[in-house]
Amino acid sequence: MELIFLIIFSGAIALDLTLGELPVTIHPVVWMGKLISYLKTFLIKIPSNFSGVILTILLIIIFIVPLITLLNILSFNLLTYIMFSMVLLSTTFSIKFLIISIVKIKEDLNHDLEKSRQSMSFLVSRDTKSLSKEEIVSAAIETLSENITDSVVSPLFYTVISGLPGAFIYRIINTLDAMVGYKDEENYLIGYFPAKVDDILNYIPARFCGIILVFSSLILGFNWKNSWEVMIKDARNTPSPNSGYTMAAVAGALEISLIKQGVYKLGSPQRDLNPETINDAIKLTKLTIIISIILLIAIHVILLILVSNYTLI
Repeated sequence: MELIFLIIFSGAIALDLTLGELPVTIHPVVWMGKLISYLKTFLIKIPSNFSGVILTILLIIIFIVPLITLLNILSFNLLTYIMFSMVLLSTTFSIKFLIISIVKIKEDLNHDLEKSRQSMSFLVSRDTKSLSKEEIVSAAIETLSENITDSVVSPLFYTVISGLPGAFIYRIINTLDAMVGYKDEENYLIGYFPAKVDDILNYIPARFCGIILVFSSLILGFNWKNSWEVMIKDARNTPSPNSGYTMAAVAGALEISLIKQGVYKLGSPQRDLNPETINDAIKLTKLTIIISIILLIAIHVILLILVSNYTLI
């Protein structure tokens, strides 16, 4: 079973890096989004935080029960089981798309500021129409560093802990948070519960990624001491209890300041923000992801050893 897990885990990563995302028509996360939008129209009428609990439970039942049933059926044919699991697992995280999206922002910045604003608008919730070149660089690096946790390490972390169902449950919660986890009048009640669960699920992975970012900055010759100091000092400046750890660690490592006007400021500017700064952030992100994957595999092996030893006792 250990070998099967490693084949599925590494195969899913290879699929993502080579082929990228599945077509939107068959992508499970797209289906999640459509179902959330549909169920929200009914559940939002419930004037209570309980509406978010119901929405979360319904999503988990609708996706996880068929998933577990199908995995049990396919387990009778090992090759089919492995291929199916690899493809599905690859949909719960996104490495290639994350990097490509940020590279595109950088390329657009070098040629057309207005185009870079439009590209940035697909990745962030803030209004990008009047962002300066420096503000777009900041937003790009913020998005990149935050998604080291949300888009890559967290789903893989929960795969290590509880397999493909764990990765899917995480992706359901994270998608709910992205769609309804806002504090505006419309979403506050229905989004409260999934937002809190998302905070809990990302608590360990965010801090894990922050520490790995500091270590990666040491390897790459960036300012690792400043990365650690800024992470410790500024990580709690963000509204999210988790996203600040990776963003602050990157800001410190690159000796820049990441600012979302009226919301937070991370780090002290010692370097100017320019498109080339994005290159450094991408290098840091890639190494952090590589090290994180290696450590997650090691954690899985350790857990298996501990469980087997406990069983023998």
